[in-house]
Amino acid sequence: MSWISTLADLQQRGEPCVLVTIIEERGSTPRNAGSKMVVTADRIFETIGGGHLEFKAMGIAREMLESRSQDTRLERFSLGASLGQCCGGATVVLFEPMGQPQAHIAVFGAGHVGRALVPLLASLPCKVRWIDSRENEFPEQIPAGVEKVINEEVIDEIADMPAGSYYIVMTHNHQLDLELTAEILKRNDFAYFGLIGSKTKRVKFEHRLRERGFQADVVQRMRCPMGIAEVKGKLPVEIAISIAGEVVATYNASFGQEVKKGETVARLIPSSRREQA
Repeated sequence: MSWISTLADLQQRGEPCVLVTIIEERGSTPRNAGSKMVVTADRIFETIGGGHLEFKAMGIAREMLESRSQDTRLERFSLGASLGQCCGGATVVLFEPMGQPQAHIAVFGAGHVGRALVPLLASLPCKVRWIDSRENEFPEQIPAGVEKVINEEVIDEIADMPAGSYYIVMTHNHQLDLELTAEILKRNDFAYFGLIGSKTKRVKFEHRLRERGFQADVVQRMRCPMGIAEVKGKLPVEIAISIAGEVVATYNASFGQEVKKGETVARLIPSSRREQA
């Protein structure tokens, strides 16, 4: 399998990797500029010539994966005794992170807006779980990289999401929306939580959540209505674009920051004014 095929396969499966490329080599070395190696957390594909240089490059790549770095990196290795070479010289190596998800997203609801939204999210550097109890609501073709989850007890899926996840709730049932909201707010470790609905729905939910003992500062973290207000329209795709834009704005503003319990990460996003169905 070529490195191109390997990258495509890893992207399809949502597995992060680092593409390592020899950019320039000087001196009497057996390495060829343009040689590539793909490094994942537990495997390597292709080679940049083996030896100590490849070992060091693999270590740097895995450090980048562990830190979830999104930045490309150039390293200049001086060849000689330190790299086990008999001759001097230098090699410049480019490290390019690939497929590192900016956000882990749980989308609850496979209705009209969900079907418009999920393909947009799938085209972003995000890991998406699409959750509903109704199998017949999902389209026949699920976007590549999206995990379809059918569960009669959709609330149970919240516990499986990592800290700092994004939650988008847009089910067919207001009571289910409320129960999902309560469970997400109970965790209170999310980077983003959006609930589809109008300002009236928000007021009703806030009242019911207060009755359940939730503090105002916790409830305030809920985005309802969700989406960027400047994106107008009532069509499912228009609402979906608005929500996707808010997701992008959130992870651009906060990715790489530790999400502390109760912290409002979406603080840089303007409040939405659009009424949602």
